[in-house]
Amino acid sequence: MRLLIGLAAVVLVGSGLWAMLAPESFYAAIATYPPFNRHFIHDIGAFQFGLGSSLGLALVVPDALLVALGGNAVGAVAHFVSHLIDRELGGQPSDPVSIGLFGLLLVGLTLWRFRMLGRANTRR
Repeated sequence: MRLLIGLAAVVLVGSGLWAMLAPESFYAAIATYPPFNRHFIHDIGAFQFGLGSSLGLALVVPDALLVALGGNAVGAVAHFVSHLIDRELGGQPSDPVSIGLFGLLLVGLTLWRFRMLGRANTRR
């Protein structure tokens, strides 16, 4: 089971990075209908990257909340990057800031949970 979960994590992270780093190539290989939309492909990649990160974290981190927060933080930060590099393609001018703040919140919550678990383990 762990091997299959690890494989799924690699596939999701790999396809997410592919979509984020080479959206035209990803679209050409995957899409069956036009038109190409770079930002949409970047967003797909961001969320696949987050999902794959969650699976990968689940293999090494025993705390479910930390896994969920960590995977969501990875996806949210990748989503922020997507909006930052694609800001000329439309959306609201405030998108990079609002999405970035949400990503920062999730990163902060992930670190907070990590520290809470560390303190709980040192009390034992």
